[in-house]
Amino acid sequence: MNLSQLLHTCFRSIFRNRMRSLLTSLGIIIGVGSVIVMVAMGEGSRRAIEERISAMGTNILQITHRPPPRHLQTTYTRRSAFSREDLEKLKEEASYASAISGIIQSNVDVVGAVGNVRVRLQGVEPDFRFARNWNVDSGYFFNDDDIEQRNTVALLGRTTAKNLFGDAQNALYQQIRIGMIYFTVIGLLESKGSDLDGRDQDDIVLVPLDTAMTRLNNSPFVNNIVMSVISREFMDAAQREIELLLRESRQIPDGINSDFSVMNQADTISMASETSRILTGLLTAIAAISLLVGGIGIMNIMLVSVTERTREIGIRMAVGGRKRDILFQFLTESVILSLMGGVLGIGMAFFACRVLSNIGIPTAINPLVVAVSALFAALVGVLFGYYPALKAAKMYPIDALRYE
Repeated sequence: MNLSQLLHTCFRSIFRNRMRSLLTSLGIIIGVGSVIVMVAMGEGSRRAIEERISAMGTNILQITHRPPPRHLQTTYTRRSAFSREDLEKLKEEASYASAISGIIQSNVDVVGAVGNVRVRLQGVEPDFRFARNWNVDSGYFFNDDDIEQRNTVALLGRTTAKNLFGDAQNALYQQIRIGMIYFTVIGLLESKGSDLDGRDQDDIVLVPLDTAMTRLNNSPFVNNIVMSVISREFMDAAQREIELLLRESRQIPDGINSDFSVMNQADTISMASETSRILTGLLTAIAAISLLVGGIGIMNIMLVSVTERTREIGIRMAVGGRKRDILFQFLTESVILSLMGGVLGIGMAFFACRVLSNIGIPTAINPLVVAVSALFAALVGVLFGYYPALKAAKMYPIDALRYE
């Protein structure tokens, strides 16, 4: 029996019982579709997390004042946040930095032309825009002169500008009031969207650092420092260097716990990606079980088919059909059923991913996963179809012809 005859015979047998064939393939359809969708959701979530973290800036080190717990404190403890001297030492001696900015942060009530909102305010330096990769859509960012002269200028996020002026574009070069002090809006920041905690990054006001320290907070200290590293490969070295420089600047003796922490953005991305991969792997493993269930269904139906077609098998053998031909016929039917389920499952997965994307759930279909799923579906057909095919091939022609 040549290949064309074999395929013609198999398809004729499959389509003779269309509904049974479809139900037989249902387990494979669900299994393949579920695996592809789960992997796509995991990959989409991982990319979304990385994009959100990267939107905060590239190669970022966040330095935060954090006194050690009481049970770890010794005779020395520095309770104040970062001073100007700490910040200047980092700017002068940090060899891996491309941009450094101090940050002082608070929640304040801001009054605009049409609104009054409570918003997150950050006092920052000009390098903040480069460290955080935050561009200005309209207007301009304040400069070193604004820092030195403690000018009352501000930049607004899109959400804040809309809340204060109705239309974000109306905010440019208008005045807002923070406490009892009026600030001139000199720029509108590009939209950043939500961060990992779901907080709107566009609901923000940026003012010069020294203005925030002296006019708003009346404090000589900086809460946080953000630093952009020249390249991702130097992140660990930069982190060690910062720790050494700050310990020296803050006169923390050896053997004493630091009163600050340095958070590496690359570690955050790796941790989030690894967590996403683990969850995706678990969900995919659960979805793959349905492939095995589908394979068992195929084996069951093929055994039933062999029993139903016993007389047909006897006639084929009586007219010269070889055992190998019988084996290949039933094995091919099993593989075709499995592959048909795989193709329908792939189509179902693409449709499901499009629906999920439309409702806001990120997905990213990997072509390699699609190819492997189709190959695995064929392999399931071979593994679970071999025993029924072998059973058909081992029949004795006389016994098969006598079967009623």
